[in-house]
Amino acid sequence: MKKYTRLSFQDREEISRGIWARESFADIAERINRPTSTVSREIWSNNKYKGWYRAEKAQKRTEELRKQGRRPGKIDSNEKLKSYVYDKLKTEWSPEEIARRIELDYPEDKSMRISHETIYQHLYCLPRGELKKELMKGLRQERKMRQPRKYAHYRKQRIQDIISISERPEEARDRIIPGHWEGDLIVGKNHKSALGTLVERTTRLTLLVPLKAKNAFNVRKSFAKKFKEIPKQFKKTLTYDRGTEMSQHKIFTEETKIQVYFADPYSPWQRGTNENTNGLIRQYFPKGTDFRKVSRYEIKKAEQRLNSRPRKVLDYYTPSEKFYQLITGQKVALET
Repeated sequence: MKKYTRLSFQDREEISRGIWARESFADIAERINRPTSTVSREIWSNNKYKGWYRAEKAQKRTEELRKQGRRPGKIDSNEKLKSYVYDKLKTEWSPEEIARRIELDYPEDKSMRISHETIYQHLYCLPRGELKKELMKGLRQERKMRQPRKYAHYRKQRIQDIISISERPEEARDRIIPGHWEGDLIVGKNHKSALGTLVERTTRLTLLVPLKAKNAFNVRKSFAKKFKEIPKQFKKTLTYDRGTEMSQHKIFTEETKIQVYFADPYSPWQRGTNENTNGLIRQYFPKGTDFRKVSRYEIKKAEQRLNSRPRKVLDYYTPSEKFYQLITGQKVALET
């Protein structure tokens, strides 16, 4: 393959002569041994009308552009914007979350505007190294779809007195009234450990529940203890899949006054909020994590980060902000 070389001043003079002689682009290109596209691009980029092409002017413009070098990107040319984007990427916010949230944090500062595509381009253009690795953590990596639970064990042990999701109050489906939750377990390495997850359907507030074991007794006790952090008026229902760890649901309801409803088998979309949130949680605790080795501090820190991330479905407010508004009736004052 022939190595590419830039057009020389002599090449441009030949192009200029060809234009004055009314030669075709193809004939000029053949004479200087260049692709026709190179000639046409050279002419149209240096003059609107091909009869007005001047070799000297084109050469001067090329040299000036070469001296200027590549223009710095929007992030590199704005230190305040760069600092904001980098800080949020380091806390696992996605580019879209950053791009939309910055409009709320800096409503009057038009220099603090950026598209999520620009952030992606900046990240992928960074040289390999620790900085790039750290900043890329917030990206939602391509992953296999979360598989439904295996239901074969129901033949051995069925959950008694199930109340179907079809009987759940209409207000829970509409997400208008807060206090309706979805729950699940994220299973750890070799299925020997787990982390409980609880998500409020209206505000997307997420509670992470450390578990000593993933049996029904520990799940019931741990979930009930975690719900004590939530005001009474925001604890109405819990929708769960049919995993046997919720087989003590009747006792759980007696203790917490939270009615448990069960999704249909093989129907993860009936708990879509929880399934989507579990995908976010995996950014902090990837598959293969042994939750027996994860400290309560690490779990609490991940919970705080999840609830401090702006969500598209909340118009880029955070779950914590929306929950605060519900509790106090006051709108959150954003940073300026």
